[in-house]
Amino acid sequence: MAKRRPTAAEQHRRAVATYVAAGGEESVQRVITAIGSLSRKLDQWYARQLADLGITGGEWAVVATLAKADGPLTPSQLADLTNVAPSSMTHRLDKLAERGLVERTPDAENRTRILVGLTSAGWEFFSLAIRGSDVVESDVLQDLSDAERGELARLLEVVIARLDDVEA
Repeated sequence: MAKRRPTAAEQHRRAVATYVAAGGEESVQRVITAIGSLSRKLDQWYARQLADLGITGGEWAVVATLAKADGPLTPSQLADLTNVAPSSMTHRLDKLAERGLVERTPDAENRTRILVGLTSAGWEFFSLAIRGSDVVESDVLQDLSDAERGELARLLEVVIARLDDVEA
């Protein structure tokens, strides 16, 4: 008979117990372990979703970065913001341009520089992907009320802000 795979809750409890046994504070380990587990599970789901959409994680990072930007960005800025080498960015931009998701235009103020922005098809693609993600994300959070979601978001934003202090 096949051995039953532990549930996510069982895996979480075991991991926390291991970290506590090694000297970690239980309340801290419960939070950090839960965030890590949630992040890994969502990353797995997002990878499957992106594969279904026919785009790599690296290409998605470019699309999402452009969608969040206040305007077009240079390839160098995109490489910095997505943590890749400029040569990798060129390859990603080539693939996205072939699909009609991004466009490169000369910078009117500096003709030696190229600016990259999303096309209308790129925005439609971004919106489609976000709506698809929202279905799963909403399902993950369905057991929380709107007030609880708001409080969870507020608490995580406090933790995120603290990360800036720790990195400095």
